[in-house]
Amino acid sequence: MAGSRLPRQLFLQGVAAVFLFAFASLYTQIPGLYGTEGILPARRTLRPQGKGPWQQLWETPTLLWEAPRLGLDTAQGLELLTLLGTLLALGALLLRRLRHLLVYLLLWAAYLSACQVGQVFLYFQWDSLLLETGFLAVLVAPLRQPSHHKQPPQGGMAGASPHEGLPFWLVRWLLFRLMFASGVVKLTSRCPTWWGLTALTYHYETQCLPTPAAWVAHHLPVWLHRLSVVATFLIEIAVPPLFFAPARRLRLAAFYSQVLLQVLIIITGNYNFFNLLTLVLTTSLLDDRHLAAEAGNSRRKKTPASWPKALLALPALLLELAVYGLLAYGTVHYFGLEVDWEQRTIHSRTTFTFHQFSQWLKMVTLPTMWLGGASLAWELLAALWRWTQVQGSLRKLWTAVQLSILGTATVAMFLVSLVPYSYMEPSTHGRLWTGAHRLFGAVEHLQLANSYGLFRRMTGLGGRPEVVLEGSYDKQHWTPVVATPVGGGILPPRVPGGPDTGHATQAVWSPGQEPTPGPQLQQRPCPGPPVGTETAVAPGGPHPALGTHPRGGGRQGPAGSAGAPPLPSLPSPQGREAQAGTQEGARIGHGPGGTSPQQQQQWLPDCPAEKVAVFRLPHVRRVGSPPPLASEAGRGPATVPSPVVLADAG
Repeated sequence: MAGSRLPRQLFLQGVAAVFLFAFASLYTQIPGLYGTEGILPARRTLRPQGKGPWQQLWETPTLLWEAPRLGLDTAQGLELLTLLGTLLALGALLLRRLRHLLVYLLLWAAYLSACQVGQVFLYFQWDSLLLETGFLAVLVAPLRQPSHHKQPPQGGMAGASPHEGLPFWLVRWLLFRLMFASGVVKLTSRCPTWWGLTALTYHYETQCLPTPAAWVAHHLPVWLHRLSVVATFLIEIAVPPLFFAPARRLRLAAFYSQVLLQVLIIITGNYNFFNLLTLVLTTSLLDDRHLAAEAGNSRRKKTPASWPKALLALPALLLELAVYGLLAYGTVHYFGLEVDWEQRTIHSRTTFTFHQFSQWLKMVTLPTMWLGGASLAWELLAALWRWTQVQGSLRKLWTAVQLSILGTATVAMFLVSLVPYSYMEPSTHGRLWTGAHRLFGAVEHLQLANSYGLFRRMTGLGGRPEVVLEGSYDKQHWTPVVATPVGGGILPPRVPGGPDTGHATQAVWSPGQEPTPGPQLQQRPCPGPPVGTETAVAPGGPHPALGTHPRGGGRQGPAGSAGAPPLPSLPSPQGREAQAGTQEGARIGHGPGGTSPQQQQQWLPDCPAEKVAVFRLPHVRRVGSPPPLASEAGRGPATVPSPVVLADAG
């Protein structure tokens, strides 16, 4: 990877950009999350336990231990730390001279410090990925930036330091682990939507933060959704081994396939900086030649290739054709692709069983480790060969020291990463070298290597959690109301009062973590529209904000009974109830003529202006019932029906 000077600069610049995004967004949320009155106050996380300062720092590695010395509490120290991290990342993004080893070491240490007190809000996979990528940036970043006028010669070898490509290879290995494991866990989880190839018929409407393009994608034909799932498996499982292919064009094809997947995810959903960081990792598949890194190369006249290169061109071409043919055949065979010319569709289904996939995974997990080890060995040999070309005794000695240090660090990081990588296959994990386990255990708390698995199971299939509010004027008689999600947001419940009185918070609680009843909101009523009181949502009934499911039409309730009739939805503060008509009424769950007289009788009665309405959160219910997956799948294998989450209609 000697000819990767420009990709390394792009990688360092991209890591700085992601750190900037992470620190800036965290800084704005600290008061609400970690402040004195925050959701999870940071002051509760760092409490001295009588240990020495160095032991305390090693067990809980955070710079915030020093906040009291500056007269700051933990939350204030976190604000200062994230502000400094934001400024430092901005400098590294804009100024090439600041892309230095020490700068990235400070960025990594600052984010690791924040994660130690971030609790559940900084326990996501993208936080672990940023910490691991940030530490690799420390190894990739140079101690001294080369001068602009010192450009490597045509081949890129003579002007490159012998050790330059070694740490950058770890970025490629990280990308492989991330993508391959993400594809594998979708199948090892036994999620019926991944096995039935119907995951994307749910994904766009059940993801946390859909974009406007997600609405368009959700309404694409079901056969195209299924084919997209097949393409996802192809990109995440079959393509990653090509990251280490000897043929350059195969690596570039793998690069563009990964970029395509990440860009499509970014367009249709919001997953923080996860996909942006993955795009940064893909720079490890590029080289200077592809990016035209050498000035004037494009204007140089092409010279005929030497006979050894011309001789190797034909086997390389045959290898590429064989790989593409194998990928095409495997996709058609294992996913049963059939073209229906009459209906102009492509049918797809999984033709292998879980047992067959488990046996295949057991067979290939260890060889993928050997593949990574062989690729690393090649990089080490190439680095040693470049070291033999160094001129001058002192310079050769200095480069030998650098090569020894970074070579040892690269091999150690590779061994450490094998442990979390092997989590996806238990038998392989048990056969790993015990030294790798001990090495991983020693640095596990630093999060230098982590296990990954994106979208292991399609979430939301058990029904959408909805926060149920109960309103009362006297705190004795409570009337249930439901805060109904509509149009990507949530309609605020209002007592009889003005359009701006009252609000509700959208919340999702884990099973067993539901809030206990208690006062949540107080507001003074005044003249205005009444409040809907959705006392219950039948398990088989329509979603109060949507009516029938856009794909399956009306659905039956339990035991084949008809679903409950639509219940009244809550009016919006903008006076949406004033927009009469069939289209708007159906969109928010009303019938063509709006609410019925029977529904109007369920509203809270008007009350004197001197009274106050109090709301509490007694419980959380799940709504939605499962349409048969086979009816949407068409030609897929039989799968266990799972409940469907009805998405926002907006």
